[in-house]
Amino acid sequence: MREVFQQEMREVQDRLVEIAGLVAESIDKATRAFNESDVTLAEEVIADDPRIDHATITLDELAITILARQQPVARDLRIVVSALRISASLERMGDIARHIAQLARYRFPDKVVPKSLRGTFAEMGRLDVEIAQRLVELLTTEDVKLAEYIRDEDDKVDALHLQVFDKVLGETWKGEASDTVDATLASRYHERFADHAVSIAKKVLYLATGDWAPDDA
Repeated sequence: MREVFQQEMREVQDRLVEIAGLVAESIDKATRAFNESDVTLAEEVIADDPRIDHATITLDELAITILARQQPVARDLRIVVSALRISASLERMGDIARHIAQLARYRFPDKVVPKSLRGTFAEMGRLDVEIAQRLVELLTTEDVKLAEYIRDEDDKVDALHLQVFDKVLGETWKGEASDTVDATLASRYHERFADHAVSIAKKVLYLATGDWAPDDA
C-alpha cells in the first residue's frame, strides 16, 4: 500500500507540471496573438482551454481520492492540499490566457491597443511567458530561487500595469472609449496572471522550506 501511495503522490506532482506546461504554452500563444493580431493563434488558445480545465479536474479527483483512501499526514497531507489549491490557480491562469486571446480575436484584424501602448504590452506579455516557464521549473524542482525570481518578475509586471493606467488616465491619452476598456482589461489580465503564479510559488516555497510568506499580492 505504501508503494501505491508514493506512486500516487508522484502522479500528483507530474500532473501539476503537465498542467503548468499547458498554461505556459497557452499564455505564449495568447500574448503572441494579442501583440501580433494573429487570429489563428487566438483560436488555438480558446479551443485548447477545455484541455486545461479537464486536466485540473482530473488532478483534483486524484487528490480527493488520495485524501479519502490514504489519509495522508504531515508533509504528504500538505502536498495533496496544496495541489488542490495550485490546480485552481493554474486553471485560472489558463482562463486568463483565454481572455487575452479573446480580446485579440474580437478586435481582429485590428490590434487590441493603440500604438503608444504596444511596447508596454509586449513587455508584459514577455514577462508573463517567462514567469509561466519558470513556474514549470519550480513545480518540477522545488528550487526556492525560482520562487524568488517569479516574485521579482511579478513586481515588474505590476509596475507596467501601473504605467498602463497612468497612460489611459492621463491628459494626453487620445484613445477611444473602446481602446481604454481594452487596454484596462488586458493590463489587468496580464497582472492577474503573474499574481496567480506568485501565489503558487509561495505554496511551493512553503512545501520546500516550511516558511509561509504572507500573501500580499
